Amino acid sequence: MSDAADNTASATRPDDSAARKARRAERRRRVRERLFDDSVPSPCIQVCQVDETDHCIGCLRSVDEIRDWPIMTAEEKQETLARIETRKAKK
Repeated sequence: MSDAADNTASATRPDDSAARKARRAERRRRVRERLFDDSVPSPCIQVCQVDETDHCIGCLRSVDEIRDWPIMTAEEKQETLARIETRKAKK
């Protein structure tokens, strides 16, 4: 799908927020420029099922966090890992 088609399609979806559109634009930019940070290992443990709180039961990431992991900066990944620790403490 082209950028123009993607922008048109996402503009017609009522559930799209400005933040989600910004993430998509950033993901497209990083894909074009091949800018990916792999300095922070993924917390994935290959147990990929979403629970009633919409978090993976294996790694405790949200679907958005899982999807965006490859394009996150190292700082964003560290913030996600901190949120995961908070989620673990609440269980």
